[in-house]
Amino acid sequence: MRKISAFLRRVDKPLVVATILLFLIGLSFLYSTTYHKGQGILDRYIVRQMLWFVIGLIFSIALLKVNYLRFMDLSYFLYIFIIFILLSVFFVGNTILGAQRWIDIGIFTFQPSEFAKLIMIMVLANYLGRNRIRIHSKKTIIGAFLIVSVPAFLILKQPDLGTALTFFAVLFSMLFVSGIRIRHLVAIISGGLFLMPVLWHFLKPYQKSRLLVFLNPNLDPLGAGYTIRQSKIAIGSGMLLGKGWQSGTQNLLNFLPERHTDFIFSVVGEETGFLGAMFVLFLYFIIIRQSIRIAYSTNDVYGRLLAVGLVTMIAFHVFVNIAMTIGLMPVVGIPLPLISYGGSSLVVTLIAISILLNIRINRPVF
Repeated sequence: MRKISAFLRRVDKPLVVATILLFLIGLSFLYSTTYHKGQGILDRYIVRQMLWFVIGLIFSIALLKVNYLRFMDLSYFLYIFIIFILLSVFFVGNTILGAQRWIDIGIFTFQPSEFAKLIMIMVLANYLGRNRIRIHSKKTIIGAFLIVSVPAFLILKQPDLGTALTFFAVLFSMLFVSGIRIRHLVAIISGGLFLMPVLWHFLKPYQKSRLLVFLNPNLDPLGAGYTIRQSKIAIGSGMLLGKGWQSGTQNLLNFLPERHTDFIFSVVGEETGFLGAMFVLFLYFIIIRQSIRIAYSTNDVYGRLLAVGLVTMIAFHVFVNIAMTIGLMPVVGIPLPLISYGGSSLVVTLIAISILLNIRINRPVF
């Protein structure tokens, strides 16, 4: 009992509570978006999401018992393994809506690119931690880019632009925390912007349409621009208090596509209004704030880099997903952590939270 009591005292309670609340909110709106009259409460979406949560919870609890530094020892092995899995997607992966991103393992279908983000963060934390003295050298920076670029390129070819961009957002944040000179970071970002025309040629036609519609919403109002128009209508119609749970017209009348995955925040805004949406943002703020505190509460460079990479991954998903639902960013297909339907995203987010808790519990004291 003493060990359990000591363990609970070290756990970041606000982080855990915010995580659970966001999952429950996501479950309620998943039911709202997938409800059909005459169908049982526990439809297949709810059952699968709950099952994925249990799986993620089991992994999370198991990982809490292992010091996070052990992950560093396995990181390169896991990196080679996930590259192999990403390559296998092109041969045995399932194609859904023109994208080949999923692998069917019988009962479940999982998305390797979600797990690739987690493993890439571990490898990058290991690499930058070992080379922290040589962080200003070109060799170290090029090595970091190569670590990120290989899986990012494979994911971009699936195609999955949103996940590929997440890799580089994580890279920049971890390089910054590693102590890279600001002028070097600015030069790298500027170089990336100059390469954007080259990236354009790697995009699929539907991805190009989404980017063009973002620049000119009236370009294709019934095609590529339809979803974002309906999303903004849904959020705007919620006003201050919303229309009520399961009372959103854009949701119930099927005007809003992908409302249980990428655009579930639009349903939150429509049915709970500005106040409900702000409460969701507040919970994400707690997760991000507590994660940053964990990152800067440890003196271990590996733990700090790992925590920064994980919180950047979560924060980037939240920012991009919500920004695209309100028309501030192009649609790139990034799920909203803990709320959007999707087993791989849910499990990876729970594991990321578990590793953050692990860093707090096992942080070295000097």
